[in-house]
Amino acid sequence: MTQIFLTIAAIFGGLSVAGGAFGAHALREKVSERMLEIFDTGARYQMYHALALLLVGVLMSRLENPPITLLVSGWLFIIGVVIFSGSLYAITFSGIKSLGAIAPLGGIALMAGWVALAITAVTVKF
Repeated sequence: MTQIFLTIAAIFGGLSVAGGAFGAHALREKVSERMLEIFDTGARYQMYHALALLLVGVLMSRLENPPITLLVSGWLFIIGVVIFSGSLYAITFSGIKSLGAIAPLGGIALMAGWVALAITAVTVKF
């Protein structure tokens, strides 16, 4: 699982940088300022959670018996990025604003990932 989390973290991070560059250069001419802000929020949260997932992967590699809360945290970060950032990207490219109703589900997954990571921090001896 460690390798999966580290790999996905690297992919999320790289795609976030690419998305940020795309938004700053190519997308600026094609969408409204508001849509550009929405896209940027997706890329920014994707990067934050790529780093969080990287931390989860590193912690898993350091612990002999990683707790289930750490595994849950990693999966919640992945699910959250896909749903939250993915819905914001979809809104930007499609213009379908009702897709914004999906974003809070991803946000809840991201928050739950942080809660699971906090539980890990409180319960594990490092």
